[in-house]
Amino acid sequence: MATEPVYATTGLIDVLLARAGEQAPDPTTISVSVTRAAECKELDIDGDTPVFTHFYLPNAGNAVNFVFGVDLGTPVGQTQGRFVSHPEGPLEPTQADDFHEVLFVAVPPWDRQSIVAFDRDNTRRELRLLDVEPPEEVFEE
Repeated sequence: MATEPVYATTGLIDVLLARAGEQAPDPTTISVSVTRAAECKELDIDGDTPVFTHFYLPNAGNAVNFVFGVDLGTPVGQTQGRFVSHPEGPLEPTQADDFHEVLFVAVPPWDRQSIVAFDRDNTRRELRLLDVEPPEEVFEE
């Protein structure tokens, strides 16, 4: 059985890689979430296909997050993926990584060829980048 590819917007991947480069030599971890393809304009893939489009930055200086391993700034149950950087390698998941449905792992030189997607079972997945804009988010007060 063939494994389905992981789809992500080029804008999201570029921002994640830039953030990893800024944080190096320290590793970084960022929660990422999906939007259904039907909500993204100009896509020629099944409308139910998840496309990684958004990220949540961890709160700087929030000791509770680090002590208990919970990012209180990320909406519960709304992130299907996690981005991690490994400034000194390897380009694969490690035991220290926080696993999700999809784990994006990146290493220097922080370009599009230095990021790989994996599933929960550490199986490498094909990463397909889509040059589309995600739908605009509207926040209700």
